[in-house]
Amino acid sequence: MKWHVESKYHSGPTRKEFILLLYSKRLELPPRRNCLCIPSHCMQQLQSVINAAARLIFSSSRYNHITPLLHQLHWLKAPQRIEFKLTVLVFKCLHGSAPSYLVDELQRPADLATRRRLHSASSSSLTVLRTRLSVVGDRSFPVATARVWNGLPQHVTSAPSLDTFRSRLKTHLFTRSYDA
Repeated sequence: MKWHVESKYHSGPTRKEFILLLYSKRLELPPRRNCLCIPSHCMQQLQSVINAAARLIFSSSRYNHITPLLHQLHWLKAPQRIEFKLTVLVFKCLHGSAPSYLVDELQRPADLATRRRLHSASSSSLTVLRTRLSVVGDRSFPVATARVWNGLPQHVTSAPSLDTFRSRLKTHLFTRSYDA
């Protein structure tokens, strides 16, 4: 898909606001249960759309490096965007503001009778269910989200509110994505 924006009709700030609106509203992935099942070529396409939007904002050439532009915009890369959306959904599940069909799929160690006496029962971790098929089962909502959630640092998962959690999570994913 080719994007052509006439600079004589769109000033810099107006173009930037328009692209930011598209980025925030149209590139948001719906909180689906199969969000981790995105094939790699679709992930690359999503990343190329994000890159094109950043280049449009800065009127940058296609041959310039994209990482400094994404960093300056404080945008996450495509895999981190998906991880962000999933972990926000897990936070909502754990705090009772998500649909019940999703809440029922997540289990804490304290919810299982065999693990109530373990030290992990008092933590904010989730139980990672065993799967028979690593390709399909590991991408299921309860397994994938539990792995992502358990991989987050304690200061992120123990946030008192959704706004604080989103802020800490984005900072964590941003530093992990660009500082590594």
